Amino acid sequence: MNNDAFGLAIVGCGRWGTNHVKTAGKVFGEGLKYVCDLDPKNLERVKEISGGTKCVTHLEEVLKDPEIHAVVIATPAETHYALARQCLEANKNVLVEKPMALFSYQARELDHLATERKRILMVGHLLLYHPAIRKIKQLIQDGTVGKLQYIYSNRLNLGTVRKEENILWSFAPHDISVLQYLIEEDPIEIDAKGGIFLQPGIHDVTLTILRYPRNIHAHIHVSWLHPFKEHRLVVIGDKSMVVFEDSKKQHKLLLYPKGIDWVRGEPQKRDADYQVVDYSHEEPLQLELEHFIQCVKTGTPPLADGKNGIKVLEILEQAQARLESKEAGNGNPKKRFPTGPQQKFFVHETAVVEEGCEIGEGTKIWHFSHIQKGAVIGKNCTLGQNVNVGNKVRIGNFVKIQNNVSVYEGVELEDYVFCGPSMVFTNVLNPRCEFPQRGSEHYRPTVVRYGASIGANATILCGKTIGRFAFIGAGAVVTKDVPDYALIVGNPGRIAGWMCRCGTKLKFSENIGKCSRCERLYRKTEETVICENEVEMR
Repeated sequence: MNNDAFGLAIVGCGRWGTNHVKTAGKVFGEGLKYVCDLDPKNLERVKEISGGTKCVTHLEEVLKDPEIHAVVIATPAETHYALARQCLEANKNVLVEKPMALFSYQARELDHLATERKRILMVGHLLLYHPAIRKIKQLIQDGTVGKLQYIYSNRLNLGTVRKEENILWSFAPHDISVLQYLIEEDPIEIDAKGGIFLQPGIHDVTLTILRYPRNIHAHIHVSWLHPFKEHRLVVIGDKSMVVFEDSKKQHKLLLYPKGIDWVRGEPQKRDADYQVVDYSHEEPLQLELEHFIQCVKTGTPPLADGKNGIKVLEILEQAQARLESKEAGNGNPKKRFPTGPQQKFFVHETAVVEEGCEIGEGTKIWHFSHIQKGAVIGKNCTLGQNVNVGNKVRIGNFVKIQNNVSVYEGVELEDYVFCGPSMVFTNVLNPRCEFPQRGSEHYRPTVVRYGASIGANATILCGKTIGRFAFIGAGAVVTKDVPDYALIVGNPGRIAGWMCRCGTKLKFSENIGKCSRCERLYRKTEETVICENEVEMR
């Protein structure tokens, strides 16, 4: 795809969307073909800077144009999921501003859809494209900083105060994405504290504390109730320290060759003057857009791809859960987005749902079940009797879990997963009572992909991935990864055939199979089968 053939549309031209329009016009010129906004007044204002770009109020007009290859979504956060899904379903590549959705299960849906449609999904974590942040990454990688020990970030200002979300969700996504970029690990422990002063139930100040593997610690302090603007990132290593103050006018990035050395068993301060670190001053938004278009043209996964966006949302959700568990005399904190006056899910009176859980609309939790803190369960799920959902577990939409199943920490169930009665998940490979392995760092992640079914009394050894629409027979023991559509039986589990998405066993002739029930077509390869018309029939 050459530059002349590339067509871009921008959806949403409020304050930040207008910045996108200005930058995209500068970078792509006539390649920016549409600006879309529901408000005609916004479009009138944007016409002055968008040249001959077509301005429309209906997204459908954009999506039906075959010359549009990519869409930038810069609308209010509560619309991100629906608009991104609509664009992906129209086979458009998508750059969606942060957060990519309001809930991580929605983000996983978008990432799955982008993968299925073979389209680029990128999240607008702008600071990852800031030349100063990239320079800090270089200083870490080339050993100048030494072993990472501690990172803290302050993002403080007077305003802008939001009514629909708290300060954590408004300010902290930027800083979380930077921590993930610099540390290249996921946190193993998250805590958060905050204060509510201006509006009932909405935090105005929060402090999020994160512990990472390799004894790396971090904290994020955000506030919209602060006398002056401060954007400061401090990175501490055992060789030197780096300070980035984006709110300063000059000398924003400084290197301090300081630290503490141990000399003959005594701590000695190592002091030196700071050094101003040079870095390029290219515009981050321009770099972000250029990166997006390059990924679209080459098929290369973006730096801030869907999985990156999912992880940032998961960290935010865990921090929010910790905030909600600490009422601290301020009344009951509001969920980060209002859910209305009526509870939209059902919990039986004998079930226990701990504070800090997230349960989607239409979900039913039955007798004697236990949902532990930090768990996230999607919409329209059914959890039978005596189901235990562990700390931080993520369960997608339309999942059905039958009686007497424990979903331990480290297990993730995507949408439409079926778990039969008394089937078993594990999260530690070689448990010993004498040598306990407690905590996230010991748990091996298990993922059950979209639409998979697990029969009664089956056992899934930890650290395995069960592919999309796979079928695990009753009593089977899964000891290795399972490909999409595979039928697994026995102990140890073996592939005994292939299943259609609708649950019918497939028959193949010369590596081609057609479902006798729904008529989907499949092609057998060396390791799996591929549905030839799955996208069209989803």
